[in-house]
Amino acid sequence: MVTSEKQQLVEALKKGSVTVTFTKVNTGEIRVMPCTLNPEVLSANGIDTTVENQNPESDLIACWALDKNAWRSFIADTVVSWEIL
Repeated sequence: MVTSEKQQLVEALKKGSVTVTFTKVNTGEIRVMPCTLNPEVLSANGIDTTVENQNPESDLIACWALDKNAWRSFIADTVVSWEIL
């Protein structure tokens, strides 16, 4: 995933919910994850909304998994596709 697409994905996560499809590094299986970084959604789940910004140098993207109600992360280069919900 090129840097500009990664930035677009992170911005979409901050604005609302996104479904990200990626390959899990440890198992190789495909994971479809509805997730977000939207402050309103995080706050509604009791999460501190002063979360640090994503490190633009890192390929790791951390987000709130809506299906697991927990923080999850994935590597940008393993993303197969993503779409805004």
